[in-house]
Amino acid sequence: MSYIEQVRAEVAARNAGQPEFMQAVDEVLTTIKPVVESSSVYKNNAILERITEPDRQIMFRVPWTDDNGNMRVNRGYRVQFNNAIGPYKGGLRLHPSVNLSIIKFLGFEQIFKNSLTGLPIGGGKGGSDFDPKGKSEREIREFCQSFMTELSRHIGADTDVPAGDIGVGGREIGYMFGQYKRIKNLYEGVLTGKGLTYGGSLARTEATGYGLVYIVENMLNAAGNGIKGKTVAISGSGNVAIYAAQKANELGGKVVTMSDSNGWIYDKNGIALDVVKDIKEVKRGRIKEYADRVKSAEYHDSGKVWQVKCDIALPCATQNELDENDAKLLVKNKVTAVGEGANMPSTTAAINALQAANVLFMPAKAANAGGVAVSALEMSQNSQRLAWTFEEVDQKLYGIMKGIFEKTAEAAKEYATATDYVSGANIAGFLKVAQAMIAQGV
Repeated sequence: MSYIEQVRAEVAARNAGQPEFMQAVDEVLTTIKPVVESSSVYKNNAILERITEPDRQIMFRVPWTDDNGNMRVNRGYRVQFNNAIGPYKGGLRLHPSVNLSIIKFLGFEQIFKNSLTGLPIGGGKGGSDFDPKGKSEREIREFCQSFMTELSRHIGADTDVPAGDIGVGGREIGYMFGQYKRIKNLYEGVLTGKGLTYGGSLARTEATGYGLVYIVENMLNAAGNGIKGKTVAISGSGNVAIYAAQKANELGGKVVTMSDSNGWIYDKNGIALDVVKDIKEVKRGRIKEYADRVKSAEYHDSGKVWQVKCDIALPCATQNELDENDAKLLVKNKVTAVGEGANMPSTTAAINALQAANVLFMPAKAANAGGVAVSALEMSQNSQRLAWTFEEVDQKLYGIMKGIFEKTAEAAKEYATATDYVSGANIAGFLKVAQAMIAQGV
């Protein structure tokens, strides 16, 4: 049994019942094999055993009172995975699907994603099975304050810096930051994604979606192509999807689909983003309302956006939303490129099908890194007591995403094949973290 096979078996035995985490581990271990087998230094330093085991896994009770005066209890998580290259950094997710497996897969992915940015940030993730949908403003505020009362024991500007994720936007970050400040009597950059009036960064809202399109454009340019004139299918209608659509439109693409958990829309004339923003960001409504307001749109409550013919597919909703059948349908419809805007939105079988058909595929570790990159830039601004302009931050973001593509492409060319960006991203991210771990000892 090889070193990688041995570690994989040990991790599977130790983490039984955690399929999302094991999916993430399997992908990394499979793709970094050429590097690990090239030198005994990784085995001698037990790098794989250490990198697949979090530094700590924190689980806690979150009690809060609903509007009817009933005491409610949710479970909170923070997994601090690896701080070899900087303080733990990663979002907080509020969604009923949240469990330890999902938080661990997200935290494990974050190690390599953060490494790829070139910025000094480690990997972590957190959240709760609390569902903010349908809750009143008071209930959300009370939950966030209770959640932070416990979380505040474990985080700090130079220890662990959480951010937003699904279910956690500017409102929730604000409530959490206020509670942290009250408890600690410290005004520090302990959270990112803050409001502009109290230390937030311009372009943070747009960062993940913009970054996704920037790296896909770099990937297409390397193949002698570009986004201009292409039809783009996007899933989701949250922050990532909206701003990926905005940037794709700016670069000359035509975005024709978006979705939410209830269904999806197709607009042959191109999605009217002002309508989507009003529905989702202002009224917090459902994507179905788009079809009621735009005559050229169709609404579907079954199927997926991937059945629409497109040149570029950008899954921006949630994990494992694009399966093998979806991938084969995309291939049949002659898709040329797929960029992952969400965290691990494609199943392993889907990735294999796309790569077998020579579809350009940019994995989430690289494609989804724009958000955490600008979060790290927000940390820099907080440390320096500065506020950069939108243009300054956007320019830095573009440079970071270009750098990620170049590192990913270089590693792919050296250790795999020129367009195997899954292997390239994993290897480039792994090498930096592994070298830091070896240098620092056990």
